[in-house]
Amino acid sequence: MGGDRCTCDTDAMAFHPKDGDRRCAICATVGALVLVASMAGCSSTTGGEPPCFPPAYSLTPTEAKPGQSVTVAAPDADCNPRYGKNARIQVSVTDATGAEVVTTTSAMNDAGGFTYTFVVPARTAVGDAAVTAVPYNIDWCDDTGRNNRVAGARDVPFVQVSCAMPAKPLAITH
Repeated sequence: MGGDRCTCDTDAMAFHPKDGDRRCAICATVGALVLVASMAGCSSTTGGEPPCFPPAYSLTPTEAKPGQSVTVAAPDADCNPRYGKNARIQVSVTDATGAEVVTTTSAMNDAGGFTYTFVVPARTAVGDAAVTAVPYNIDWCDDTGRNNRVAGARDVPFVQVSCAMPAKPLAITH
């Protein structure tokens, strides 16, 4: 357990194991806890406007057969994402086999609200499909440390965060 086997950079939330050292696991755990704590309020600790994430979206219904309509919708965000008057939402559906059966864009308002209805394609495999809906052609995650939707944002210090692609389950039946 001697020597420098693990580099722990808590500012960058990264650890670099050089060996299976227990300190690496402790560093990773501490880093994860700091990351979760910093994301809890989704706000900047250094001033300026906090990052504004897309509003949560929903599916109606959550179970469908090929040929049936499914609506993907989201309300306006509680914050000000400033997507712009020509904003688009990218909707994708990946079926149980991993095949992408729907991929399209649709209108989204400046505050992130949208409603898009699609018909489940006949070729969609039975089982659990995943529906994603994210702002199109925008770094909606803000994991670059800047909000690229706000003019002059590079001068506003944001807390860096990471995020995963949001996906909603859609049960495909026959």
